[in-house]
Amino acid sequence: MSEHGGSSGIEGALVHRGDPGYEALWAGELWNDLRPQRYPDVIVRAAGERDVAQALRLARSRGLRVAVRAGGHNWWGSPLRDGGMLLDLAGLRRWEIDADSATATVQPGAIGSEFAAELARHGLAFPAGHCPSVALGGYLLSGGLGWNSGLWGAGCASVQEITAVTAGGETVMCTEDEHPGLFWAARGAGCGFFAVVTGFRLRLYPRPAALATTSYVFPLTAVEPVARWAVETAHELPANVELSFLLATADPPLTEDRPSAKVVTVTATAFATSHPEAVRALRPLHGCPLAERPLSRRLDEPTSLAALYEAARGLWPENHRYAADTLWSQEDHASLLAKLGDALTSAPSAKSIVLAPVSPVSQEDGLLRNMAFSPLGDSYVVPYAIWDDPARDDVNIAWLREAMHTLQPLGTGHYIAEADLTADRSRARRSFTAPDWERLQSLRAEYDPQRLFFSYLDGSAEP
Repeated sequence: MSEHGGSSGIEGALVHRGDPGYEALWAGELWNDLRPQRYPDVIVRAAGERDVAQALRLARSRGLRVAVRAGGHNWWGSPLRDGGMLLDLAGLRRWEIDADSATATVQPGAIGSEFAAELARHGLAFPAGHCPSVALGGYLLSGGLGWNSGLWGAGCASVQEITAVTAGGETVMCTEDEHPGLFWAARGAGCGFFAVVTGFRLRLYPRPAALATTSYVFPLTAVEPVARWAVETAHELPANVELSFLLATADPPLTEDRPSAKVVTVTATAFATSHPEAVRALRPLHGCPLAERPLSRRLDEPTSLAALYEAARGLWPENHRYAADTLWSQEDHASLLAKLGDALTSAPSAKSIVLAPVSPVSQEDGLLRNMAFSPLGDSYVVPYAIWDDPARDDVNIAWLREAMHTLQPLGTGHYIAEADLTADRSRARRSFTAPDWERLQSLRAEYDPQRLFFSYLDGSAEP
């Protein structure tokens, strides 16, 4: 039977496999409709921070390993493990904003878009994730490539302090001076982190008062020259302009006789203090030498964060099945996107896409070494297989892995938040620099010597 409180001391729900309601609870732990057939022995939905220590105490007493879930957005289902305990933090969604100090304290289940909307009312902002339903916990633990990160940096670079419950049940405050190793690991270790973060103290930024977007849509066959032009032009753009490529099926269809044409869209968004400033920031994109070739062009259109989130919602619709992978590379975007463009033409689902942000994080992040996250290359790409028919699972996953296989020789690493950690045993290790991986091993031995917490998805790659 399900437990609420009782001898466990847990105020939230505690459900064992086989209990009534387990299957429904299990199905709701991932946002992705593609759910790996891995089943925890126990699922605990924490009602508050106190439940975290109680759940870990229970896990230790029963010899259960622990996986942690905040928003359930990990594409490969890292919260779902066979056996052990799944500790669900989605109910920890509070935040406190201090406008005077431009800081906030947030719990891991807080939703990024909701937090951003509240910050805007205080004249503040934060580089939350692009997908509107992503919770801050897993996003920040993995690094956090979000809005305006060229100027603000990765999300984890703005984490000033964390509150964490260790494997031993101790609640600790972690900063650069207190428990500095755990603080370092919490900024980028991702799903292999070896404690439970119950609170993040964040540095905030002035809210950009005006946003504007310039975009071009070209046939996918033009992806190489388009990428060369856009990346070269990106060097002339200020840091507050976010530039990215999207390879996708045209929506709406280009013409009745070309309903499934593939296109490459170049989008640049300026986060500015006024519309004239945004227009000046985007001006280098006005002189496109390929101007006679775009299928459509929109220049300096005013937009809002709410509109950007709505557009992102269209890229990742709910009630679909997803598989994703990532690659950092020293190769130029033109070479990478040409290969992925070829792959996209044979994608079994017309909904599948490829995203490639240009300089997704500030160069400062490459120099800041007080965090486990770091850019592992000059270029970055993320292909997503997106479909809705369970009978097509194998063919879509196979397409994604074949597309990544063609790129692998050009890769320098992966981004832990969206990498396919199930593809082979070295994926987690290749998501960090060699010294950082070794440091993660040492810190886990220090903070979780009994291996209470599950590590990365492939057991043989555990630190």
